[in-house]
This record gives sequence, structure tokens and C-alpha cells, in this order.
Amino acid sequence: MDILFAQIQADLRSNDALRQSGALLQALQQSAAGRDTSVIAKSAVEEIVASPASAVCKKLAFDLIRSTRLTADLWDTVCTGIKTDFDFPDPDVTAAAVSILAAIPSYRLSKLISDCSKEISNCFDSPSDNLRFSITETLGCILARDDLVTLCENNVNLLDKVSNWWSRIGQNMLDRSDAVSKVAFESVGRLFQEFDSKRMSRLAGDKLVDSENSLAIRSNWVSSMVDFVWKKRNALMARSLVLPVENFRATVFPIVYPVKAVASGSVEVIRKLSKSSDATNGTIVDSNAERFGGVSDVVSHLAPFLVSSLEPALIFEVGINMLYLADVPGGKPEWASLSIIAILTLWDRQEFSSARESIVRAVVTNLHLLDLHMQVSLFRRLLLMVRNLRAESDRMHALACICRTALCVDLFAKESVRRGQKPLAGTDIASLFEDARIRDDLNSITSKSLFREELVASLVESCFQLSLPLPEQKNSGKESRVIGALAYGTGYGALNWTEPALEVVEVCRPCIKWDCDGRTYAIDCYLKLLVRLCHIYDTRGGVKRVKDGASQDQILNETRLQNLQRELVKDLREVNTPRICARVLWAISEHIDLEGLDPLLADDPEDPLNIIISNIHKVLFNMDSSADITNRLQDVQGVLLCVQRLGSRNARAGGLLTKELEEFRASNMADSVNKHQSRLILQRIKYASSHPESKWGGVSEARGDYPFSHHKLTVQFYEASAAQDRKLEGLVHNAILELWRPDPSELTLLLTKGVDSTLLKVPPTAITLTGSSDPCYVEAYHLADSGDGKISLHLKVLNLTELELNRVDIRVGLSGALYYMDGSPQAVRQLRNLVSQDPVLCSVTVGVSQFERSALWVQVLYYPFYGSGAAGDYEGDYAEEDPQIMRQRRSLRPELGEPVILRCQPYKIPLTELLLPHKISPVEFFRLWPSLPAIVEYTGTYTYEGSGFKATAAQQYGASPFLSGLKSLSSKPFHKVCSHIIRTVAGFQLCFSAKTWYGGFLGLMIFGASEVSRNVDLGDETTTMICKFVVRASDASITKEIGSDLQGWLDDLTDGGVEYMPEDEVKQSAAERLRISMERIALLKAARPRGKVAAKSGDDEEKSEEDEEEEDEDKKKEEKEKKKDGEEDEKKGPATLSKLTAEEVEHLSLQAAVLQEWHMLSKAKETKV
Repeated sequence: MDILFAQIQADLRSNDALRQSGALLQALQQSAAGRDTSVIAKSAVEEIVASPASAVCKKLAFDLIRSTRLTADLWDTVCTGIKTDFDFPDPDVTAAAVSILAAIPSYRLSKLISDCSKEISNCFDSPSDNLRFSITETLGCILARDDLVTLCENNVNLLDKVSNWWSRIGQNMLDRSDAVSKVAFESVGRLFQEFDSKRMSRLAGDKLVDSENSLAIRSNWVSSMVDFVWKKRNALMARSLVLPVENFRATVFPIVYPVKAVASGSVEVIRKLSKSSDATNGTIVDSNAERFGGVSDVVSHLAPFLVSSLEPALIFEVGINMLYLADVPGGKPEWASLSIIAILTLWDRQEFSSARESIVRAVVTNLHLLDLHMQVSLFRRLLLMVRNLRAESDRMHALACICRTALCVDLFAKESVRRGQKPLAGTDIASLFEDARIRDDLNSITSKSLFREELVASLVESCFQLSLPLPEQKNSGKESRVIGALAYGTGYGALNWTEPALEVVEVCRPCIKWDCDGRTYAIDCYLKLLVRLCHIYDTRGGVKRVKDGASQDQILNETRLQNLQRELVKDLREVNTPRICARVLWAISEHIDLEGLDPLLADDPEDPLNIIISNIHKVLFNMDSSADITNRLQDVQGVLLCVQRLGSRNARAGGLLTKELEEFRASNMADSVNKHQSRLILQRIKYASSHPESKWGGVSEARGDYPFSHHKLTVQFYEASAAQDRKLEGLVHNAILELWRPDPSELTLLLTKGVDSTLLKVPPTAITLTGSSDPCYVEAYHLADSGDGKISLHLKVLNLTELELNRVDIRVGLSGALYYMDGSPQAVRQLRNLVSQDPVLCSVTVGVSQFERSALWVQVLYYPFYGSGAAGDYEGDYAEEDPQIMRQRRSLRPELGEPVILRCQPYKIPLTELLLPHKISPVEFFRLWPSLPAIVEYTGTYTYEGSGFKATAAQQYGASPFLSGLKSLSSKPFHKVCSHIIRTVAGFQLCFSAKTWYGGFLGLMIFGASEVSRNVDLGDETTTMICKFVVRASDASITKEIGSDLQGWLDDLTDGGVEYMPEDEVKQSAAERLRISMERIALLKAARPRGKVAAKSGDDEEKSEEDEEEEDEDKKKEEKEKKKDGEEDEKKGPATLSKLTAEEVEHLSLQAAVLQEWHMLSKAKETKV
């Protein structure tokens, strides 16, 4: 290999262009094979880039540079070579030099394009097509990126030049050369895409904190380009038709985006964001007719390609963009149907198979643009297409869209019929299950795929979303059409959503007979909706009559529900698993109309009550061998709950169930807990039957609750099927919420809220890394991007000496889990010509491999004697000099001299930066908390001004100093699960949840106990808050990192507000408090007269009570410390069933208080809405 590399280097040093190009091709081959070609790259830079060479050699050398990494010195040489090549007589050589601009590191790019701005502008006027193509392509890649926006923000001259270059790129869309025109279209399309998604900036590794100015700069470019395309739209469409047909695809989006922006009015908002001088005047003031005419022209320009083209990618591109246009105000359904038919034809031809997910996503997200006939005709076909999708997330999103559209169509058609229009066939929910395969799947007991469960769960969850208030839509677009149709269908009536929900419950009835290998999520969803509907229509009370005030619709719906309940009772015999049987029993028995049953049929085995009781018997006495493997305890507990409520509300049911329970108690199937529970239930049924006149109506009233979701029953064991259920639930919920309640994108928020949006952040606070007497001042801040797992460090370097430093090297080393993208151990940034007191900015970007403490170590090397050697720049004429002599002279470098090395403080990355907030309900949090395996506990303290009473009293005004040490937690990446501040001075409990960037779960609980300090000053009391921090995580490595430096973790959490207190000190202070309180008690007892205990004065009583309260508090705290060491509370009374310690009881009561407060807050939010 060394011989081969030596041969390549020798060929590069020759003057023969053929040998040089052959050597470069060999080097690229070695690089593609994964070998380190940095040695050859060095030779290529010095022999080809920095010297005159043919255009082919230059191009190959730049390709080699892209595939390897260069040192800072070599990048200097490359930049110098590029500057020289801009003036080279051969335009092909200049074109090759221009092409490498996109690969120049962003910290060198600003200076290079500022220095060469005149030459870059000249390239646009070049007669050479190749050079115009190269400059348009390269600048189209660079100028849309975030790093260029940031450079323009800090350099007004550069901003003017870049804005001018964008207008030149726009004009090049009409260039005479097909290649230049095509690449100009692509560049403009890239600018529009970056405004929406910033995809290319992410690929380039840029980290931008959007400031008001950077947003205004990009908006200005976009609005000016939108104006240009709108004015020249006819010429651009004509130019695109003259292009070769394989290039036409590149012209579609750059024409469609501006036309849509003008037609929908979003360009006005973009102009406001751009803050340009003509933004207020508005350069385009077109009538609605002209806007609609422009859209129609573009549609008629694109439509022929849907029919005549044979290229799948072109059909798809045109179809997607026509759907985009069909959404503008006044858009026609025919535009959407043309596109969707063409896209579905691709599926039928089985072409473009790599984009199956994209085809389905495009169709389902735009279903609402079609007319009702076509929507209905597509349901059956779409479900079969969705069934074959591989990716779960795509499948769920498509199902969510189809289910929402089906509900929308059903509501819309029913409302249209109410308003006197002709009914349309196939608009009901049952049309989803028309296909024989899907219908058979629904009616079969077992199935190999999860698709039927996904479909039923999505349909039911969509019904629940329909029952909530529809979200407000301020801007027009796709969503506003859907919400408009739903609002029209429901007529804004509170209960109109129940009609499609009733159809869903009827159609999906066979699901209770499924055997899903232990999975229950889909059936739980179904039963939850059934229970909700039964509760709303009060099926216990039978069918209401007209004289009771019921409408015809209500009577019809209630009759349907009663019939459905009877059908479900009959289906109980065909339910295959005890798990589902117990749940169906609850859903039916809780809401069935027992009073409406015929008393003459009491002995009939077909009587609904007799069927229910026989099935209860079957579950209680289930002797199946798999009952031990499955969670039989949960089934029995559910059935006993059902027995208690059913027996308490009906005398006949109570008598029959009493016999069953007596038999169950006497059998060996019941364990001690079940026997206790049965005894309690029997007493309740007996009391209810013997006191019918004093029964209070509200006791056994149906509440519409379904207690079988995964977190509500205490008895639950881990099963593989439960894990599958949770996964399916997460996928369905995410897809449904993403569709019905989407989080608005950054751009949408900025367009609606403008510059007041919270997305426009202030850059983080910088940390000084140097000392006060150092010759260079260095400060740094970092930006984290969890999506890419990267952190970028931004440095500001200031020369504090009076000298001008010609060269300064910034070296950045790493420790912990950080790594550079190119694998190098350190990064070097070379800064030139640092004038005194003039700040210079530079940055490095690193990846983070895992959740671990990490730091960046910065060294500053500056060379006071740099440049004292031979002259470095050579200004000779290439033609008159011998090439060998010229190359030797160019290779001369100025002597660096001895550097001065300045080692800075390490820049530590806070562990909290590697976390993301994880939204979770309190119920779910407390369910998950005990199962987290890794735990770390520690104690921290902080002081706050003001007594406990004042602190809690100020709570109602939102200015409590009570939590002053934990204020900064609100800005950390944690989700605040709940908080409960006990309204005495006792303390508080806070719960937070987060996930690491790598998926690990982390829960944090903080228990605070307030304590008055002994040294009370003349002013307000200074009070100490002792906080117990408990961190539980899903992985031991997380708690290990936190526990390795507890004070550091507390600093990250609270920005230095809380001080870590070792356990020894905690125990010592607790013992000291106990000793003081014991001394007080002894003094009180000694001072108390023996015979006059009863006749104490009121003052003494108050004093002693206060002392006792303090003493009790101290005792409680001491007892807590003791219980950690396993000691029991001596004063604990005798327990019957509970063996909980006092500490556990206190913790459970705290949890109950937390949940209560959370429910109250949720209700308050609902009422506000």
C-alpha cells in the first residue's frame, strides 16, 4: 500500500495532466475502499489545488478533498488556491474551484466569499454555460443554509451581496442553457424548502437559535423570490416546457410554492416577518380573481403530465404539488381527484414501489379535498393498501386519517339528509368493512396480523376525539376544511358525535369474541366507548318516551343501544377468554336495564340476568390450566367488583349472586384476600336488600367509568402481551393526536404569532473560560440539538494585548461521551490577524454518544513571532516561471516561531442538556415509579427569606419564597408531572419526568421539609428548606452518572441554588434536633406542677401546644431518618390488614393529594376553555 501511495504522489508531482488525473482516480478508488488518503490529499492540495492544473485534475482533486479531512494549514492553502483560480483564464478551472465552496467549513466561508464577492458576481455574467451552471448550483446549496443566514446577520455588506446573488439565481431560471435553468429551479426550490423545514441546514450540522434578524433575512429572500416567480410565472412555465422532459420535475415545486403563497395570502405574513421597507406597501396587490386565475394556469400547465408521462417520479411530484394547490381558497375537487387517481395508478402498476408509504400518505392526508362519492369509493381500497404497509408509524397515521375521514363523511351526509338533500349510499361507518377480507378478519376469532386491532382502536379513539371540543383554526388550509366539515356535521351539538359512535359500536361488536393472545387494548377501547354511550343515554332507565321530553333521534338511539346490549349478552357464551369475559360482564351489568326485564322469564336460561350470572360463575370457578399463567387475580377482582354493584341495585340479582359468592367462599378457588372481599360484598348486598326504603340513589349510580385500563387495577403482573398492548396504545395515541391535535410547526407559530413567538430565543448565557490577567479573553456558550444528537460550542476570542496577533490557534479537545464527526481527537480553528480588542467568533460541533458527563477542553495557542520568516505569498506570472521553481516558492511557509499556550477552564456540558421532557399523567407516573430499577437518593438544602407561614400565605399571590431554591427547574428539560404544596409549614412534593436523548426514562421526586433556623436576626426569619431528592431511572448507567458527582448534578438542576448535604450530616443534624427537643420536654415536665395538670392557664396551654407541635415535627423528621435504617416506629398501633409503615402511609396520602390537585387543575382548565 505504501508503494502504491508513493507512486500516486510521484504522479501528482509530475507535470503530465494525464498521469495526474490517473493518480487522482486511483486515490479516489482507495478512499472509496475506506482507506485513509489524507497523505495523498495533502499532496493533491499542494500540487494540484495551489498550482495551475487542468480543469479535470482540479475537479478530481476537490472530490478527493471532500472524501478526507484536512488540517487547518491545508484549508488555508485550498482557500488561497480558490482565490487564484477565480482569475484563471479557463472558465472550466474556475467552475471547478467554485464547486468546492459548498465543502468549505462555515468558519472559513464568510471571509472567503467576502473577499471573492466581486469574482463570484462576475461568474453569473460569464459566457461559459459550465461556469454559470457551477456558480448557480453551488450558491443554491450554500446560500439557503443557516450558517450563511447567521453570517449575513453580522455583516451588512455580505447581506446585500447575498440578496443580489439570490436575484441573479432567480433570473437564471430563464437562462438560455437548459442545464443552468434546471439547476436554478432546484436552487430556488431549496430556498423555499429550507424556509419550511431547514432539512439541509441540519444535514450540514448547523445549529441556529432563531433570532428576529435571522428570521427577517430569510423571510426577505423568500418574499422577494415569491414576488419574482409570481410576476414571471407565465415565462417560467413556458421555459419549463422547453426543458428536456427528464428535467421538468425540478421545475414543479419552485413554481407551485410561490403561486400557493400568493393565492392563500401567506406571502403577506412572510413580508411582515421580513421587515423590509416595501413590506408595509405590499409589492403585489392582486384581486382574488387574478390570484385564482394564476392557480388555474399552473394547474392546467401541470395536469397533462399526470396523463401523458411515463416516469413514476414525475407523476408523483406533479400529483403531490397539484394536491398542494387544490387546497387554496376556491380550489376544485377535480384537481385533487386527478392527482389521487394518477398516484393510485402508480400503486396499481406496481411502479415506484420504494415510495409505497409516500403514496399512501399523500392520498390519505388529502382525502378531504375530494367529493363525497370519491371519498366513499376509496375507503375499501385504501384499507387494503394500508394493511400492506411495513412501517407501523405510517400504517397508524394512514388509519387515523381514514377513520377521521369516515366519521367526517358520515356526519356530513347525515346532516345533509336532515337539511333535505338526497341520501348518498355507502357513507355510513359500516362501509369501512365492506371488503370481504376485512369483514372476515373482523368476524374471525384468531388472526395472524394486528391490523384488525389497529383499525378498531383507531376508529374508537377517533370517536373520543370527536367528543372533545373541535380545535380552533385561525389560518385556512387542510385542517380548516376538515374541522369545517365536522362542525357542519355535528351542528356544534354536544351529543351529535354519539350517532357515528353508536354505529362504530354496532359494527365492531364481533371484536369481543376475538382471541388476541392476551392482548386487550383494542377490546378495552371498544368497551370503554360502549360504557360511555350507555352512560350518556342512561340505558339503566330504559328507553325514554316522548312525554318525558325525548326527541325521536334520542328514542331511536336508545332503542339501538338496548338491542345491542341484548346481543352482547347472547355473545357472552362465545367470548373465548376469561380476561375479556370479565370486562364485558362489567360493561353490560353496570348499565343494563334490570327493572325492564320480564319477571315471568326469571327461570328461563335465556334471560339476560341468568346468562350474566352463569358467566360470572364461569370466571370465578375458572379451572383452566392457563389461568395460573394469565392474570386470573385481575379477572376475579373485576368480577367481584361487578357482583358488588349488580347485587346492590337489584333484589333478584342480589339473591342469585349471594348463592354464587357463598359457594365461591367455601371453595378452594378463593384465596384469603378474595374470601375477605366476598364477605364484605355479601354484607353490602344483605344490607341493601334488607333496607330497600333507605337506599340512597347515588351510591350505586353508574359513573361511565371503565376500570380496566392498564393503570387502574392494583393487581397486575407483567406479561409480553401487555407490553405489546402498551406499544400499540402508544402508536395509536401518537397518530391520533398528531392528526386531531397537531403541535404547530415552528414556521406556523412564527407566521401566526410573528416575532412575539417564544421560538425566537435569546442566545444562552456565555461562560468565561479564561482568567482576569490572561492575554486572551475567551467566553463560550453551547447549543444542543437532541434530534441529531449534537452539541455545538460557540467561542468568542478577544485579543487583550496591544499587539496585533497574526495567527491564533484554538484547539478543542474532548472528554466523556463526545466525539467529532470526522473521528479526529481534537479540532483546530486557525484565526488570523486578531486586532486588539476586536472579538472573533468560531465554533465546533460534536456528537454525543451516550448519557455521560462530558467536557470540552479549550487551548489557545498564539504566535507573537509569526510571519518573521520568508515571505509566504508569491505574486509571479505563471507563464514566465519554470513550474518546478514556482511550486517550490509556493510551498515556502512563514515561520511560526514559539507559541504561547493558554489553557482554559474545561467547558462542562450539563447532564440536564442530554434530557428531554417526557409528558406523562400523574397516574401513569406513580404506576411506573416502583418498576424503575435504578435509584439514587440524596439530600440538599437551601435557605429562603421569610417564615414558613408567610411563604405559604404568599403562595396564593404567586410570589412564594418557599420554592426559591428550585426556581430554575422550570427552565430545565423536565415535564412537571404535578406539585402539591401542603398548606402548613410541613413542606411539598414535586414530581418530574424526562427521557434521555437515547430513550432511557428518568423520574425525579423532590420532598421538601421546612425548618426555622436557630439564629433569628432582627429582620425576617431565614428559613432552611431540607430537600430529599429521589431519582429513579430505567437504566443503572443513568443513576451512576448522576451519583458520581451529586453537587454537580444539583448545580445543573438548580443553577447552584441547592447545596448537597452528605448523609452523615443529615443524620447528625437530626440527632441534634432530637436531643434539643428531648431536653425541652424534660424541662417542661420538670416545670409542670404535679397536682395542677388539669387547671393550666390558657397561655401556658398555648405555649405547650406550640412546643409540642415543634417537638412532633422534630420527632417525625427523626423517625423518617430511623426508618431508612430499617427501624420501626414504636408508637405504631396494632394493624389488622395493613402492614404499611407510617412513612409509607404518609407517602400514599401525599400521592392522593397530588392526584386530587391534578384533577382539580384539569377541571379548571376545561371550564376555562
